[in-house]
Amino acid sequence: MQFPDELTLSLRKVRDLRYGENPHQQAAMYAVRGEDGAMTAMQQLHGKATSFNNMLDINAAWRVAIDFAQPTVAIIKHQNPCGVASDNEITKAYRRAFMCDSVSAFGGIVGANRIVTRELAEAMEGTFYEAIIAPGYEDEALPILRQRRNLEILAVPGHAIVGGRLARKDGGAFDYKRIAGGMLVQTPDESAADEGNFKVATERTPSLEELTDLLFAWRCVKHVTSNAIVLAKGLATVGVGPGQMSRVVAVETAVRKAGENARLAVMASDAYFPFPDGIEVAARAGVTAIIQPGGSLRDAMMIDTANKNHMAMLFTGRRHFKH
Repeated sequence: MQFPDELTLSLRKVRDLRYGENPHQQAAMYAVRGEDGAMTAMQQLHGKATSFNNMLDINAAWRVAIDFAQPTVAIIKHQNPCGVASDNEITKAYRRAFMCDSVSAFGGIVGANRIVTRELAEAMEGTFYEAIIAPGYEDEALPILRQRRNLEILAVPGHAIVGGRLARKDGGAFDYKRIAGGMLVQTPDESAADEGNFKVATERTPSLEELTDLLFAWRCVKHVTSNAIVLAKGLATVGVGPGQMSRVVAVETAVRKAGENARLAVMASDAYFPFPDGIEVAARAGVTAIIQPGGSLRDAMMIDTANKNHMAMLFTGRRHFKH
């Protein structure tokens, strides 16, 4: 893509926010003229005014949920998923996402890519959430959710389900990050590379069940702050290791969160493993397959470590750092 020498942004104020990252900071939300995004199109149906932090997490919850074709729920805390799950029914997806880290879910944001049903609203009753965002809500679901005086209930009109999939119209051509005195501009990190180009690097090929979970985990890990590790089983995250300075610590965090659920799970890493220690930690926990970009000078060592532990491993050839 050709980046212009001069880039002009026209911003239109959409709403004042309750406060900034901290209560002593003021904040507002602006729309970029010419872009059609869910956050500026959404309608608030109930609850207190959104804050700066809530908007970031609401955006993250929406972006994770709509990245999947199946009914999917993401529970977000500090812009990281503490649980993501896909299922044939949206309430089942919520329950399985919640099981990933029910402690961290407290005070989080729920994102769903299907209409919120009465059953889903009832399933959420036992946990405090700041907000929920979805394409819409059944009439019977809203009174249940509105019993929570401060819960921010957000709907995104124009993002209806078409043919069982969410009709996406979201975002623009560029992704912007503010720095002192300037702006960093990049193209968005869209969906994963063509899955047909993924390569089996190990002696053992993943089973169909493992492959399904590997592709799910790979789609999840791109939404997790780097260094990022995701453990998944049965199209649900069971452990997430976000934002660690060391990749092995990210693996250890995900394994600790998963507990016994790490056994027979698969693992996704947003970047290559520089040393075999992370793979060894996963193997001891019972992880059976790995998906990672590859590209390390020590790839042969990683492959050998996986083979010694009878693990299958896919190389994607694409990294998913998120800063």
